[in-house]
Amino acid sequence: MNKRAFGQTGLWVSALGFGAMHLNDESTSEVEAGRLLNQVLDAGINLIDTARGYGLSEERIGRHIAHRRSEYVLSTKVGYGIPGFADWSYDCIVAGVQAACQRMRTDVIDIVHLHSCPLQVLQQGDVVRALEDCQSSGKLRVAAYAGDNDELRWAIESDRFGSLQTSVSLCDQSNLTQQLAQAPSRRLGVIAKRPLAGAVWRFADRPADHAHGLYWDRFHAMGMDPQGLDWGELALRFSAFAPGVTSAIVGTSKSKNFQRNLDIVNRGPLDAPTQALITQTFADCNDGWNSII
Repeated sequence: MNKRAFGQTGLWVSALGFGAMHLNDESTSEVEAGRLLNQVLDAGINLIDTARGYGLSEERIGRHIAHRRSEYVLSTKVGYGIPGFADWSYDCIVAGVQAACQRMRTDVIDIVHLHSCPLQVLQQGDVVRALEDCQSSGKLRVAAYAGDNDELRWAIESDRFGSLQTSVSLCDQSNLTQQLAQAPSRRLGVIAKRPLAGAVWRFADRPADHAHGLYWDRFHAMGMDPQGLDWGELALRFSAFAPGVTSAIVGTSKSKNFQRNLDIVNRGPLDAPTQALITQTFADCNDGWNSII
């Protein structure tokens, strides 16, 4: 798996990253979680992404791969859920970073995002200052923002973050065309989340989940031709090689699904006409679509 420079942070990350949200599933045993995390590292994937809100995920990362800490770039998200502290406060951010370090058994976390922090809170400045102070004290390497739309725009234009995490997929290209065009010139690392758009092509009927339902609507409105490829392959190769994207994270609790995603990204980018056709199809169908959060 090739590595890409992560903005101007000095980090290098694999084109495919591992989203560890599904490790929160209690039906996945400790043995299975450990086997999968080590399989990811053995395959050369070096970006592991999690969050405070992903339950067991951080603990399992610490339990099963802390002994291989030098082999991966660790990314998490904070801002909420720390007992005794108000969500989206300075103290909550600082305590959240410390708690994440403890759960993942590390002295420093490579990338820490404010996780979908509301615009008004960002503008007030305390939470950004808290990340910067944690960075100055050596608890994290890169202060980052995870989110979409107006909040993402503010984060980019503030010049106070080293990286971003945002939605990029066949059905969710608004950030890609409106905000991420600035990322290379500002030398920001960019992690694409939801690159498979919930794999909505699998569903004959509109999913009940809010985000997946909207993705399903867009997918059918666009009426794309998969150009002879499996939809999952088309979607993942589009997102992982979209302009400005450093790494695309895909989550799973199944080894076979991880291996399939790895094989897909190792095939490289789509041909230029197909990539351009997907972009143009989204633009032609866009009826004021913002990114889905």
